[in-house]
Amino acid sequence: VQLQASGGGLVQAGGSLRLSCAASGRTFSTYFMGWFRQVPGKEREFVGGIRRSGGTTYYADAVKGRFTISRDNAKNTVYLQMNSLKPEDTAVYYCAGSAILSDWTAVASYDYWGQGTQVTVSS
Repeated sequence: VQLQASGGGLVQAGGSLRLSCAASGRTFSTYFMGWFRQVPGKEREFVGGIRRSGGTTYYADAVKGRFTISRDNAKNTVYLQMNSLKPEDTAVYYCAGSAILSDWTAVASYDYWGQGTQVTVSS
């Protein structure tokens, strides 16, 4: 599976962005999908995840209530809708896929990674 993230950009605090992650291959629906983010000098951190069918999502406390993950298995795409953005949300955002998920929040749980897309929130 190859993943391609897009949709990042510059937005003012309080604004919104929607990130997309398009997957190649016919097995997208069999993967748990996650979003992570990373700022320079810090470890990559879990943002949220979604189960194969899209029926269950899981979020980090820092984004709960502001971010929403969804997926369209017919389009091989997972989305991250980010509302009420804060300057501390500034990071490179990565999508990731896992065939057999053991821990939503662990980088090591994910087998495939997109290239990342920059999100910058100005104050």
